Amino acid sequence: MAETSRPTIADVARRAGVSKGLVSFALNGRPGVSPASRERILDAARELGWSPSLRARSLSVGRSFACGLVIGRSPDVIAADPFFPSFIAGLEDVLSTSGQVLVLAAVTPGRHEEQTYRNLAHDKRVDGVILTDLRVADARVGLVEELGLAAVTLGVPDLASPFSSVSVDDGAGIRHAVEHLAELGHRDIAHVAGPEEMLHASRRARAFVETAEAHGMRGRVLTTDFSAAEGAAATRALLEGDAPPTAIVYSNDHMAVAGLGIAQRLGLTVPRDLSITGFDDTDLGRHLHPALTSVATDARAWGAVAARTLLEALAGTPATHLDLDEPTLVVRESTGPAPRRPRRSRGSTV
Repeated sequence: MAETSRPTIADVARRAGVSKGLVSFALNGRPGVSPASRERILDAARELGWSPSLRARSLSVGRSFACGLVIGRSPDVIAADPFFPSFIAGLEDVLSTSGQVLVLAAVTPGRHEEQTYRNLAHDKRVDGVILTDLRVADARVGLVEELGLAAVTLGVPDLASPFSSVSVDDGAGIRHAVEHLAELGHRDIAHVAGPEEMLHASRRARAFVETAEAHGMRGRVLTTDFSAAEGAAATRALLEGDAPPTAIVYSNDHMAVAGLGIAQRLGLTVPRDLSITGFDDTDLGRHLHPALTSVATDARAWGAVAARTLLEALAGTPATHLDLDEPTLVVRESTGPAPRRPRRSRGSTV
């Protein structure tokens, strides 16, 4: 379709039966549009095949109409973790219908990461960013503020922040998993956690320890980088050590899947000899044998809310703090009653 024949905002306004001004507000994610009107306008835009002319909009208002997501993890970990594809899909659900582009970068935390943010701001490639995997005393909060970018944090930082946040109770899912295991009679359990410097990982670990203590259970925590490889190594260390646990609570599903494989290689039957729980309730975990008991979160919805909140920040809305629904535990076949007799460690059969 030639540029001159592109549908315009005026065309969308006529189709939706509203003013051009209201269409502009809706398509740019600005407040002041009722949900029903916004949906009608977005439907009209999709029906007409309307898309923004980013070049013209950028030149007219001095904005890039792009939002950044800089993920400070190993590319291998990102590729294997199903949270990020779902989260990014949620971002795109909102950004794509609001005329925004998502700029994605995977970097090594530290100097390379800082320079990535500085380059994005200096080159005016993004108007705002979403900060994930918050860390203890996270320097990115002050850096992004210094660079003059709008931002939304996933979770509440442990230091003063001028930015909006979108949060899920990091510990609730782990508490549900430990309570479930306590009801099944387990008294010696372990948690394969993420990096201590990540706030959500440390909060999950703290919830594990506190809940285990409240139920009179022995609880051990092993930290990893969230990868399947380190999850497998932690599992082997637990199961081949003295007094192996009768249940392991993992901080994500793909570590739980790796742990299940290690347990089976060591000759254990899940859940007769060992119970296992995951986190994020991924599609793969539902189709394993045994199917994985896991904490269910809605990463795609989290992404959509984060994107809307960032668009509101770009429109000048004051900072706000949103709490999403608490995670739930989906009980499947990988958890069962604690073994009647303590199990001694077993050597590897491979």
